[in-house]
Amino acid sequence: MGRRFRVAIIGAGTAGLSALAVVRRATEDFVLINDGPYGTTCARVGCMPSKALIEVAKRFHHRASFAGMGIGGGERLAADVPAVLRRVRRIRDELVAGVLKLTDDLGARNIAGRARLAGPRALEVNGERIEAERIIVATGSRPIVPKPWLALGDRLITTDALFEQPGLPRRLAVIGLGAVGAEMAQALARLGLEVSGIDALERVAGLTDPAVNDAAVAALRADLAAVYLGAPAELAAEGAGVRVRAGAASVLADKVLVALGRRPNLDGLGLETLGVELDERGLPPFDPRSMQIADLPVFIAGDADALSPILHEAADDGWIAGSNAVRDDPECYQRRTRLGIVFTDPNVAIVGQPFGELARGETAIGEVSLKRQGRLRMSDDDRGVIRVYAERATGRLVGAELCAPDGEHLAHLLALAVQQRLTLTELLRLPFYHPTVEEALRAAIRGAAKQTPGSGGPDLAACEHPPAAALD
Repeated sequence: MGRRFRVAIIGAGTAGLSALAVVRRATEDFVLINDGPYGTTCARVGCMPSKALIEVAKRFHHRASFAGMGIGGGERLAADVPAVLRRVRRIRDELVAGVLKLTDDLGARNIAGRARLAGPRALEVNGERIEAERIIVATGSRPIVPKPWLALGDRLITTDALFEQPGLPRRLAVIGLGAVGAEMAQALARLGLEVSGIDALERVAGLTDPAVNDAAVAALRADLAAVYLGAPAELAAEGAGVRVRAGAASVLADKVLVALGRRPNLDGLGLETLGVELDERGLPPFDPRSMQIADLPVFIAGDADALSPILHEAADDGWIAGSNAVRDDPECYQRRTRLGIVFTDPNVAIVGQPFGELARGETAIGEVSLKRQGRLRMSDDDRGVIRVYAERATGRLVGAELCAPDGEHLAHLLALAVQQRLTLTELLRLPFYHPTVEEALRAAIRGAAKQTPGSGGPDLAACEHPPAAALD
């Protein structure tokens, strides 16, 4: 007979650790099981080390504008890529060390090993059977790499291995220009590598709005040696390098960075023992508001559920799963407004409903180009576009897509407005300081307001007239 616990958590990534924090507040009767490195995808190989690299690349890139601003000597600066990567690893290791402290005191309740479900209330790990009243599946994900490409050996780099490289070659091809691919392709190009970007889609960074996509593609083309869109890549070894073909395009690279997204770690997990039908991806049916699989005492969270590979969403998944794992009856929770930010320069962001999901005839769209925008001209960075979407009948803001310098801040403002269900009129009555980039956002909102009934009046609300006692 194996051990019994109230809650078993499979996976010590962002979602698993978020679930653990909630469970520990309710009970000490739990076990955490993890296969592979501890420390979360974000801290080890994702959002944090990538931003450390991006920040160096952005600062180094600024040297090109020095002469126009009256600053000499910028052309003599050089990037030491191995030193940059060492700094990235140092910062990464500090962040991972902080995460590891979350599991330091678990003792026998922390098991390193690969778990396999044996029904909705049991699992096996390292030859031991464990029974649990509730099970949370938070097994994370791994980079997608087509099997034939594995024959390229060390000429192929995944996003999980990028920051472990002691150095990088002169010529690099990046396959996949989604969020991570676009970020890394641009950053590495700005550090002096000859980077070619290839994607089978015509759009980059997850964008669905053609106007915003055009701005994002233009930004990538300004930094990369070449950008090829609309045709899948084919890879073959050639000499010491890799020949990459995409449609009519052909590129010879020293190495290839594969950024085709991530696949949930569900292989061999035993989900088939739950007695529910799995979809074509191997996923069981679950409610994203409760994270419960069917009506079972099993919950799924984080990258394992394939909903949204974003840290704050994974943390919310884990919080919901952990909360419900210690409740008698699972509770449904409203999810936050969708918010995705890609840290290219300019930033790319999608807020709320993206363009691709809009009911076109029922939607008012406001657009502003950032070319010659006052505040951005001062930093010689006036490029990009903002597009906002509102319900035509009510004037309520429902979403936006943008490509804008420091657009991460605009995206947060827009996400707050969408979640608060603000109308365009209500937004226009908020303060906008001069000179700021937010003034451009106001112009886009005004453009949408002109298309909605009842909008388009003065930005300032009229005062309420006090009662005239003599006339009562």
